[in-house]
Amino acid sequence: QVQLVESGGGLVQPGGSLRLSCAASGTIFSIRWYRQAPGKERELVATIGTAGSTNYVYSVKGRFTISRDNAKNMVFLQMNSLKPEDTALYYCNSPFYGSWGQGTQVTVSS
Repeated sequence: QVQLVESGGGLVQPGGSLRLSCAASGTIFSIRWYRQAPGKERELVATIGTAGSTNYVYSVKGRFTISRDNAKNMVFLQMNSLKPEDTALYYCNSPFYGSWGQGTQVTVSS
């Protein structure tokens, strides 16, 4: 089973940017980024397929970009124009292996 480790979260002001990373211990296929805010259900934010096709939840379209570096077994989530409602614990997930990372906290606040 592939292990996933997220990094890159932090505290940022509204309108700011963060780049999340998901590092895998082996070859990965499609990867999904989820987020979960306190008191809310986990939400699928973005997906990238093995060949690089992407999908986004409507609320982040035009602001977030998911990408991958297959040589390094890594997936990224570039988050721009961040809003307070983007505050959540962000996780990456491999549907093929059923693996989840431990999450990285993103807090958007002035």
